[in-house]
Amino acid sequence: MSGIQGKVIAITGASGGIGEAAALLLAARGAKVVLGARRSDRLADLVSRIEAAGGEAIFACIDVRRREDLANLVQAACDRYGKLDVLVNNAGVAPLSPLDDLQVGEWEEMIDVNIKGVLYGIAAALPVFRRQGFGQFVNIASTAGLKTVPNQAVYSGTKFAVRAISEGLRQEAGDKLRVTVVSPGLVWTDLIDGVTDPAIREQLAASREKFAISPDAIARGIAFAIEQPADVDVGEVVIRPTAQA
Repeated sequence: MSGIQGKVIAITGASGGIGEAAALLLAARGAKVVLGARRSDRLADLVSRIEAAGGEAIFACIDVRRREDLANLVQAACDRYGKLDVLVNNAGVAPLSPLDDLQVGEWEEMIDVNIKGVLYGIAAALPVFRRQGFGQFVNIASTAGLKTVPNQAVYSGTKFAVRAISEGLRQEAGDKLRVTVVSPGLVWTDLIDGVTDPAIREQLAASREKFAISPDAIARGIAFAIEQPADVDVGEVVIRPTAQA
């Protein structure tokens, strides 16, 4: 099936930022969206907004650090709609810091959310896609997965990993499944709120104020990859501000 109308699309990290923007756009284009995140109040509000606009959505309160939560999200889609067309692995964290600060707990959080969260999504959806004979993964990486800079070593490492895992999955997927990586540059989201180093947070906030792009731009990139005919696999989309180095 090409296009977006009628597709069942599950999205992690859907309570804000890129995930929220993708949910609104895809629902407006006729998808049935299945939303997962930790903030249930924001998910409930998002579902209400989608339904008020004539769309269809359900949500599940999940933490991508728990494999069973991803399984529950995929199962919710299948139970409600009888299939799953697309899983958007979007949830991510970015508590940036110099390696000398030895923020090992934050390193572990990035590994658990940014890498293991994607793997748990793959583990939940891949068997469903195989049984159906169709399906698409859209894994959200970052331009930090294309090159790294000081203070981003661990975050970049997790996003390089997402790209490597996605490419390996694409090569193993065969001719029935599709795998897309979307690598955003600086986007206006609350991702920097997780940065505990005041100087780095201030620097990122200044850059965000100066040239960050809207999450809607990334949502359009996600939609572009999904709406292609079934025999067209958009391997990677890189979307950055024109002003970003």
